[in-house]
Amino acid sequence: MTESAFPIRLAQRMSLLPDYMFAKINALRHQRRQEGLDVIDMSMGNPRDPTPQMIVDKLSEVVHDPRNHRYSVQAGIYNLRNELSKYYKQIYGVTVDPEREVIWTVGSKEGFSHLCLALIGPGDRVFVPSPAYPIHSYSVVLAGGEPIPMQIADDERFLKELADNCQHLHPRPKVLFLNYPHNPTGKCVSLDFFEEIVSLARRYELIVVHDFAYGRVTYDGFKAPSFLQAKGALEVGVEFGTMSKAYNMAGWRIGYALGNPEVIGALSRIKGYYDYGIFQAVQIASIIALRHGEEEIARQMEIYQRRRDLVAEGLAMGGWEVEKPQGGMFLWVKIPDEFAKGGSFEFAMRLLEEANVVVSPGIGFGPEGEGWLRIALVENEKRLRQAIRNIRARFSVQSALKKAT
Repeated sequence: MTESAFPIRLAQRMSLLPDYMFAKINALRHQRRQEGLDVIDMSMGNPRDPTPQMIVDKLSEVVHDPRNHRYSVQAGIYNLRNELSKYYKQIYGVTVDPEREVIWTVGSKEGFSHLCLALIGPGDRVFVPSPAYPIHSYSVVLAGGEPIPMQIADDERFLKELADNCQHLHPRPKVLFLNYPHNPTGKCVSLDFFEEIVSLARRYELIVVHDFAYGRVTYDGFKAPSFLQAKGALEVGVEFGTMSKAYNMAGWRIGYALGNPEVIGALSRIKGYYDYGIFQAVQIASIIALRHGEEEIARQMEIYQRRRDLVAEGLAMGGWEVEKPQGGMFLWVKIPDEFAKGGSFEFAMRLLEEANVVVSPGIGFGPEGEGWLRIALVENEKRLRQAIRNIRARFSVQSALKKAT
C-alpha cells in the first residue's frame, strides 16, 4: 500500500508530545515473548490480582438490569456519590456534600486531564511534582499551559521554593499539583505538610489538585493523610482518587474527585461535553467496594508489603541500594554506579535483553528521574523471586566490582 499524498495536518499541540519512550521496550518485550522467552513485566502499575469477588458478583447481577444499559449521569449516580462521602467521613473524618463536592470520572487520569481544560489556558503556569507521573506534566501542556517542575525530595525545601516562586514568578502560577503517596518514588507526607500547603495556597491564590491514587496503598502501619483533612483544604482545592489500586479495578476505569464545589462544578461542566458518564453497573458495583471493601484492602496491602520487602531485600543482596517506600505499589531504585553510565533507558533495555525483566526507566518521569528505575510490584512472589535471580545473575554489584579489579 502506498502512502496517500493528501496532506494530513495534525494539531500543533501534537508536536509538544514526545515520542512514547516505552514503545521500544514494549516492542522488544513482545518480540521476546513471541520467541518463547519468559519475560517478567514489572514496568506498569497495572494490578494483576483479581478484583474482589463480591464486587464482580454485584456487577454480574446488575448488568442484566436494562435500566443500567442507558446513559448515566455524568457526575455519577447519587448513591455512589453519597457512598463516597460516607467513606471519606469514615476513613478520614472529612465531610463533603455529595451533590456539589463529589464527581465520578472515567478513571482518575481522565478526570485529571479534563480538569486541566477547565482550569488552565494558554500561558497559565502550573507547579508540577518532579519527578512526575507523565499525565501531571502533559495534561498541562495539552491544555496550553506551562508546567513548572518542583523537586519533591525535601519537604521543607519544597515549601520554601513554592513560596519563593509564587513571589517572584510573573505571571504567578495559578495551580499546584500534588501527588502523595508519590508516583514514581513512593514518597509520603504528613498532615502538617498539607496544612502548610493550604496556608500558601490562600496566601498566593493557588488552586491545589492532589492526586491520591495510591492513598490506600501504604505499609508498616502508616496511613497516608488525605489533603482534604487539612483545615481549609476544601476552600482551595480538590483531591482525585481511583478504584484501580486498592480494589484491583484498573480495567473498570472508574475514579473520582471531591473537594471545592466550584472546581468540581467546572469539571462536571467540561465532562458534559465529552462523555455520558460511567457504565451504571460499574458504579453500582463500586458502591459495594466502598461499603464492604476494608478487609479486602487490608489483605491486598499485606500482599504488596511482602512483595516490596522481597524485591528490596533481594536487590540489596545483589549490592543494590534500595529504600523501602511508605506507600505506592512501586520501588524507586537508583541504578548502581557500575551500570549507570548509559542512562536509565539504556539500562532498562539491558535488563530486558539480558535478564528478561521489564522495568520503567526513570527518565520517563522527567529529567529528575534519570539514573533511577521504577519497579512495579504487580507480579506474584514466585515471579518476583525469578526476576531477582535474573537480575542478580547478570547485574550483581559484587560481580561487577570483581570484573573491574
